[in-house]
Amino acid sequence: MRFGVLGTGMVGHTIATKLISLGHEVTMGSRRAGNDKAAAWAAQAGESAHEGSFAGAASFGEVVVNATAGTASLDALAAAEEKNLTGKVLIDVANPLDSSTGMPPRLTVANTDSLGERIQRQFPDARVVKALNTMNCEVMVDPSRVPGSHSVFLCGNDQSAKADVRALLETFGWPAGSILDLGDLSAARGMEMYLPLWLRIFGALGTGRFNIALVRDAQ
Repeated sequence: MRFGVLGTGMVGHTIATKLISLGHEVTMGSRRAGNDKAAAWAAQAGESAHEGSFAGAASFGEVVVNATAGTASLDALAAAEEKNLTGKVLIDVANPLDSSTGMPPRLTVANTDSLGERIQRQFPDARVVKALNTMNCEVMVDPSRVPGSHSVFLCGNDQSAKADVRALLETFGWPAGSILDLGDLSAARGMEMYLPLWLRIFGALGTGRFNIALVRDAQ
């Protein structure tokens, strides 16, 4: 399958590399084709790896992954061009974190809205699924980095798109029973609002190799 991964940071690099290892073709997108980080990744990742602009990556991908900084995601997706997102599964892993006023970062949208919902409103013909935003990127693509059973969440308005993302997550190593569908895209509010707590836990532990494990009663 062909994927367009938007973003050249740690998250985009990690997801793109995992997809290549699974036998997919990937174009990593940035604001301009020829981005140094994207070109270096493509040269190292092999013949199935390419780089290009946001629009080029979105056009190439049968599935598009938004791994851009959350405060820049809407601009990046606009640069990817709506026509290149129409009808496609758009996996949003970004978080609307703004550190411009200091640390810890603040959420730029919360409570009554989310970045995932804003993306869906701006690109109504994309099939937006929020997933993987509640953990470190190493854990995203290799859940075995955290021992035991732990959870990954997803949400979205399109059931077929969520089924596609669930299947992809299973290829990343997530057991079916660890993938929890939280419902429609409004659930992205809670998923994104977890990030301030995640950051505090990260600071306390000094590592991002942790995750949520849901414990239920026996009934």
